[in-house]
Amino acid sequence: MDHDEQNFLGNHSDEFIEMAYSYERLERIENPDGYGKRVGDCGDTVEMFLTIDGDTLKHVAIQIDGCLNTVACANTVASMTEGGSLESAWEVTPEKVADFLKTLEEDHFHCAELSVGAFFLALNDYRQKSRNSWKKSYTH
Repeated sequence: MDHDEQNFLGNHSDEFIEMAYSYERLERIENPDGYGKRVGDCGDTVEMFLTIDGDTLKHVAIQIDGCLNTVACANTVASMTEGGSLESAWEVTPEKVADFLKTLEEDHFHCAELSVGAFFLALNDYRQKSRNSWKKSYTH
């Protein structure tokens, strides 16, 4: 392990390290129930794919083109919301993500905002698809 890697590991919480190096949710889902994509001012890109069963977020998958801070934040959003209700999913905030990670540096808080923003776009996409589905099945 080189000096820079030791510094990085020593400067971050176990939660941050776990989320930054977790790849279990990195996948692209074809025809997701909800999809959201945001590109940050920094150039990082977060995509969120939702699989929903009834009122439950069954699976949250992510695709990321960005730094480890963005990976950690997107994984945290997915981890915090997967398995929960759609209603409670709207309660995730960048502050809650940063609090969970403990060592997200202030100058990377925008990574939490980017990840939560992509997630909210995915939730909204699901909401719109649900409404359109209802409209299509409605007959006069």
